[in-house]
Amino acid sequence: MKLKSPLTPIKRLKRSFFNRDTLLVAQELLGKVIVFNKHVGMITETEAYMGFDDPASHGFKGLTPRTKIMYGPPGYSYVYLIYGIYHCLNFSTEKSGFPAAVLIRGLQLLDNNLHLDGPGKLCKYLNITREHSGIDITQSDEFYVGCLKKTLNFTMTPRIGIKVGLDKQWRYVAELESNET
Repeated sequence: MKLKSPLTPIKRLKRSFFNRDTLLVAQELLGKVIVFNKHVGMITETEAYMGFDDPASHGFKGLTPRTKIMYGPPGYSYVYLIYGIYHCLNFSTEKSGFPAAVLIRGLQLLDNNLHLDGPGKLCKYLNITREHSGIDITQSDEFYVGCLKKTLNFTMTPRIGIKVGLDKQWRYVAELESNET
């Protein structure tokens, strides 16, 4: 899918967007854009993690220093390290006290149409690290999610890269047109 950088300012999503059911937020993030420093990219794949009965969620075992952002208010970045080498970007959702977040698994950059397929590739290319965890993405001018008024069809699948909670169809993959000019 050939995308062009927006010529008009991107309207930032408000906290109310993230203060909703995590599954709905994960679906509706598809087609939205992440603005991070000089980069702008359309979200193409997400996964939802939430609640006290989701064994794949970091919040499953309770509140810890690592998971405090998941338990906090919606609309904050949650960045963690997996396998000691890959950073993963999430956004907190739902009300304070309920552990929930959406993992951003795929992004298509608007300036060069590079498709970053995988949370580790995405963070590595954008240089997102744990230093970027805990940012209020509803207020920051350098790191936020915005709307281009683009709605994408998507496919639901089980989440990947986990060993538990595989019964949940909480992965959402945008159906991108590959031959658009």
